[in-house]
Amino acid sequence: MQIKPRQHLLDIWQAVARHSFDGGEWAWGKWGGESSVSDAERLLCLLYPATEIAAFRLDDPDTTQDDVQKVLRKAGGRLEIPAKLVTAATQFMRTHTGEDKRPAFAGGYYFLSTDKDQDLTKEQRELGVVDSYSMSITLCLATLGFLKVYESKTRRSDVQETIQELRAATSNRLTAAMVSLLRSFTVNAFDTDSSQGRMLCELLGQGRLSQRHVLQKFQRRFRALRAAIVESFVLGVDVQEGLKDESQLFECGWGWSIVKDAPEVETDEEIGPQPVGVADPVPSLYFTVVALDGIQDLFSDRTLTLGLLNSEQQKLAEALRLRWEITQQFWSGIARFDSDRWPLEDIPWRTTGQKLESEYFSLSVAAILVHDLMRRRATDDDLTRTVSVMERLAERGRITSRMTRDDPMVQLHNPGVTLPLQGSERIGPPMQWTMTDFSAQLLKRTIQLCTLSRNLGSHDRLLRLAEDIFGHVWRRRIRDGEGAGLWDNVHAAYPESPVSEGPVSWSVTERVTEVMVQVHQMYHQPPIRSLELTQLARALLSESAHLLGNEQMEPAPASEGNRGMELRSIEVKLRRARKLVDDQPGTACALTLDVLGQLDALARAREAAAQGV
Repeated sequence: MQIKPRQHLLDIWQAVARHSFDGGEWAWGKWGGESSVSDAERLLCLLYPATEIAAFRLDDPDTTQDDVQKVLRKAGGRLEIPAKLVTAATQFMRTHTGEDKRPAFAGGYYFLSTDKDQDLTKEQRELGVVDSYSMSITLCLATLGFLKVYESKTRRSDVQETIQELRAATSNRLTAAMVSLLRSFTVNAFDTDSSQGRMLCELLGQGRLSQRHVLQKFQRRFRALRAAIVESFVLGVDVQEGLKDESQLFECGWGWSIVKDAPEVETDEEIGPQPVGVADPVPSLYFTVVALDGIQDLFSDRTLTLGLLNSEQQKLAEALRLRWEITQQFWSGIARFDSDRWPLEDIPWRTTGQKLESEYFSLSVAAILVHDLMRRRATDDDLTRTVSVMERLAERGRITSRMTRDDPMVQLHNPGVTLPLQGSERIGPPMQWTMTDFSAQLLKRTIQLCTLSRNLGSHDRLLRLAEDIFGHVWRRRIRDGEGAGLWDNVHAAYPESPVSEGPVSWSVTERVTEVMVQVHQMYHQPPIRSLELTQLARALLSESAHLLGNEQMEPAPASEGNRGMELRSIEVKLRRARKLVDDQPGTACALTLDVLGQLDALARAREAAAQGV
């Protein structure tokens, strides 16, 4: 299925408007306010494309395009739509702010109890989660950018007052989210003889290297990174003394929430008291990927160009950037630990801390590797091998291969992969988090790789894979009811899976929306340049210019008008071809071949006229 980002985004927006606007007013519905994560994801389905794609802008009513206005007609006219979004965002900020005026990042109904007979406590439901911290960064940056433009476009005094309130609340939430992410970062050092150490050595050794060889190679590969962590982390993280001992292994990344005993981060911003950490200081692959996705928005061109961060936030952003870079380097090194056979290529990945095994964790490690490949200059070998991993994950996940009878892979999509939240048992029954977005995440990483790749072979493989995954994801839209056109109806793609009866999956819907923005950006890149086509285009241009010069020396016929117009047309096409030959050699070839055809037609007409005489 070909990915048409504009049309698909319009379809998603129409479905979101149908679901979330009632009588022209934003309606959160039964599940609204129950989870800061899902509420942020719902708003981002509109705000993210509206602030990343010029054709979908809503902050300047005079530039709102007709098809955009048409699909959002449930929200009102072009002048009303941005005001309704401001109102919805303000409601979000009010709802997810505690009585002590502190921004709240509750996981809510996204948290599940591992004990079916014992429900979670109110305190557990209200715990902050890295998903919410990360999503809040993206939402707050989108909102601040939206307000920066819309504020100068509206004259309504009531809207101006709401904008002032929203800007202050959004900036405050952004700071609180950044502080919470700093306090959720952890470095876990452990001995090689511990169960976690043995698991990591087995993972890295691939049955080919002894534990001693793995430790020696680990020490060499991560010596500089270990030193950087020890020397650089002074803001909001407690580095274990064990990290200084090179005989110990370590992992770094984000826990599921603020880690236990995490020191407070000093800040001049009024974000209220900083909550006590609950999560065990053990990095989680899933939440590490989630954190990396949100943090990179702090350094986007849009954030820097619009100046969305104040001085205090810039300081926090630099601290997060350091962790962002170190985490990518670490997990990228782990994924490619042995050049002969990457641990990442041994699917499924096994986590060392919780001893879990799933294709989802392979995808999480691949996602961090993609982040790292985007950050540095990727080699063709890195790209080719990563493409193969993506293709295998799509096949193993039964996205590009058929489902077998009683296939256990159905569980990867429904009910999803369950992740225990270590440390949650301190304040109630043990909690867990379920990931049901394997297909959407695989599509997102494939598109990111496709955008990164400048190798024709890899790019074509990735584009075909992305289209296959997208066709699968698109079939999983809800077909009827209030969530029609949204996600996630797993039963539509896997008839053997149970029919879901819960709320709309805003996590999958937001991921698909994000992918459409990425595809839009990918298509706006210049096409990959082919050296062979460039050489061919230059040869065709040389021949065309020579034949044109020869044609222009021929005596003009009696009816010079038509020939003169055709020669001028040829000159225009050749100028255009010369201009495009470096960036679009294929187009230059097409233009030049057309010119050669015209020149040959003129030569044949002249020969025919000469024979007639």
